[in-house]
Amino acid sequence: MATGTTRRTTRSGVAGPVSLGVCAMLLWGCADVSMKDYQRPDSPVKTSWAGKTAPVSPAETIAPDWWKGFRDPYLDQLVERAVNNNFDVRVLAARTQVASAQVGEARAGALPTADIGAGASLEKTTGQKSTKQFNVGGQVNWEVDVWGKVEKGVQAQKAEYQASEADWRAGYLSLVSDVSTTYFQILQFDEQIDQQQRSLDKNKTILGTFEQMLKAGVLPNTRVLQQRAEINRLTNDLLELRRARDLAGNALATLLGVPAGEFRVPPGRLQERVQLPAVPAGIPSEMIKRRPDIVAAEYRVLESYDLVGQAKLAQLPSISLTGRGGTSSFALTDLLRSFTFGLLPSINIPILDPSVKARVKTSEAQTKVAEEQYRKTVITAFEEVENALVNLDAHKKQRTELQQQIEHLNVVSSQVEAQLKEGVVSQLELFETQRSLLSAQQAMLANHQQILTDTVTLYKALGGGWPPIAVSNASN
Repeated sequence: MATGTTRRTTRSGVAGPVSLGVCAMLLWGCADVSMKDYQRPDSPVKTSWAGKTAPVSPAETIAPDWWKGFRDPYLDQLVERAVNNNFDVRVLAARTQVASAQVGEARAGALPTADIGAGASLEKTTGQKSTKQFNVGGQVNWEVDVWGKVEKGVQAQKAEYQASEADWRAGYLSLVSDVSTTYFQILQFDEQIDQQQRSLDKNKTILGTFEQMLKAGVLPNTRVLQQRAEINRLTNDLLELRRARDLAGNALATLLGVPAGEFRVPPGRLQERVQLPAVPAGIPSEMIKRRPDIVAAEYRVLESYDLVGQAKLAQLPSISLTGRGGTSSFALTDLLRSFTFGLLPSINIPILDPSVKARVKTSEAQTKVAEEQYRKTVITAFEEVENALVNLDAHKKQRTELQQQIEHLNVVSSQVEAQLKEGVVSQLELFETQRSLLSAQQAMLANHQQILTDTVTLYKALGGGWPPIAVSNASN
């Protein structure tokens, strides 16, 4: 009986671990670790922009230093200064460096780790001599990346680094655009201030004429009061223009990394200093691929894809190697005479870890978020390009109308001035004609600034001068 009992116990003791191992292998075999090759998420497409054809290639459409097309050396200096000193761009560059360092951190997960320690103990028992003991020990741990789980994490971090670099490009592009448009606004304000001052001076002259006519009894007092009110309005508008000019100067100073109030753009005339660049009549639809924000969004899709793969591979068994060694002695001089060393290989099979499967589902859900964010970025880019093209086309057509209006008003002003010399018309009619001409000239100035801004917006919407980037899994 004793012998039979012993045999049954032995069989049971062996069957338990064997059954557990079989169950573990079956559960492991059921784990889904398959991953399809990465493909760009499907998104809306366009064949052309605003009904235009594409007679030029993307590389010929926008130069990398596109702002030099405005032919303003001072603008070139501002852009260079902003790129070197702007804090937003510096923050984005620092984040790129962080992402680059995190690639090395992720790669370190596949390397062995080593610890070493030393110690000493002192024991004293009453009535006995004290005893000392010295020890030195070390341990090496290495989790072998058999399935490529760590490498998947490295690939994900590389994608994040590429996305961060694209974020920097987007910030660079936004900075150049903001510097350009703010600079254009400042020059527009300068020219408007000049025109407004001339208009104010002209109306003060008109007021003097009205006051003389009032004294002569040929003009009612109400007309004089109306003219004084007009001067009040023009003075108020002039103060508002100067205020707006100062605020735009403060904004430009911040973009340049200079404290507001410590930098001022020299006064200038927008239409004389900044030239309208030639924009190609046709723009290839594939130019949208060069936009840094779209590139960043796609790299983050790739990052999420790699994280799903890493989470799936975490379901597989992991193999670890642990080596331990050390020595101890009651005398410090004898410490290095003998060593003990042990090697402990182990295999870890995640059978009942619900967090592993939960991480897979979370990663897959985050991939859906990244894909939808990519599609949103693409569809928003389409809108921005179309809006820029519509605005640019409309403002150029308005420019033609304004040019004709100014030409007509110049003729009228000349004729009215000639008629005034002949006594056919009054001084008032000449003043009103000149006022209409000045108003049309101000509208022409605003139109010039709008076209410049539309051009900058179009270049920004098309991704500036950055070349297109093909997003794919990195292998090194």
